[in-house]
Amino acid sequence: MDQSTPTPDEAELPRLLTTKDVARAVQVSPSTPCRWRHSGEGPRVTWLSPFIPRYRREDVDAWLRKAAA
Repeated sequence: MDQSTPTPDEAELPRLLTTKDVARAVQVSPSTPCRWRHSGEGPRVTWLSPFIPRYRREDVDAWLRKAAA
């Protein structure tokens, strides 16, 4: 199996994005997703710990579709 093909276990895990990943994707400052989190306006966030927010790619995509409608 070549290295680019995910194993079955890897294929089942969701890709989690950092705040910087989300900011880069929508071309805003990293502080903007932080403000969205605090105001409840941004994409759904998953907390790995009290200081580690992560975003599922599917949640960001859904939020973008809703925001663009």
